[in-house]
Amino acid sequence: MKRILASCLLAALFFTFPAMAAADAAEGDVIITLGENLTEPQKQKVLEEMNAPDNAQIITVSNAEEHKYLDGLIPKAQIGTRAISSAMITIGAQGSGLDVETHNITWVTKEMYTNALITAGVKDAKIYVTAPSPVSGTAALTGLMKAYEVSSDKVIPDEVKKVATEEMVKTAKLGDSIGQDKAVALLAKIKEEIANNPPQTDADLRALIEKVAKDLGITLTEDEINSLISLFNKMKNANIDWNQVNDQLSKAKDKLSAFLQSDEGKTFIQNIIDILKEIWNAIKSAFSSSEPQNNQ
Repeated sequence: MKRILASCLLAALFFTFPAMAAADAAEGDVIITLGENLTEPQKQKVLEEMNAPDNAQIITVSNAEEHKYLDGLIPKAQIGTRAISSAMITIGAQGSGLDVETHNITWVTKEMYTNALITAGVKDAKIYVTAPSPVSGTAALTGLMKAYEVSSDKVIPDEVKKVATEEMVKTAKLGDSIGQDKAVALLAKIKEEIANNPPQTDADLRALIEKVAKDLGITLTEDEINSLISLFNKMKNANIDWNQVNDQLSKAKDKLSAFLQSDEGKTFIQNIIDILKEIWNAIKSAFSSSEPQNNQ
């Protein structure tokens, strides 16, 4: 958690599979998902990178599973034909919230994963997402949700998986337009507002989206507003626990606040200030050197 965001942290999602084990999953338990098409050397590399414990439960994710919820949201070429994204979930203490880190993920940010995972009902876990080479990160969500279902012995409703997947993709696309941090903050704030005071009509929802965007200094196109109205209407109709959504969003913000108050956070902020001072001094120096000099 080493970035300052305009708002809360967030982002990712889904999957059905046999209810294998883990009703008794405890703090510290580890579940790992590996892409089915990883070569043996790639598997070993990923496991070493994760520092995977010997007693970790390992499951695989197929490319067909990845396509199940992503088809229609992004081009098939972007999903690909091989499952190589991998993830590790470590069960956290009750009330600890979500902590997401990524490696070799180029399009989906850790905040996007956090936000979408919160929508899907995932909570209290440390999550690591990786791939043997740079990938967009969309397919990794399948493994994350599959691992969480195994760890919690809970089935995430299909409509929730679909809307969480769509949320992640739309946030990433919106990030291309308005910036990743702003997109994440916008979606998280809208969800927070909906959890506290659900809009009753499309007009109410539009007004809410436009107000949050204005408060965050974000300008949305009409197509983007309509796309968000469609997404949040699907959320309203899905079996989402909005109390849990609000709780996990609060924990994400609390973690950011705690980091900023820590010695590490203060050092991080001071480093940014020092860099800005250096840039400003360089600019002043450049202008000063360009000014004509008076002969004495």
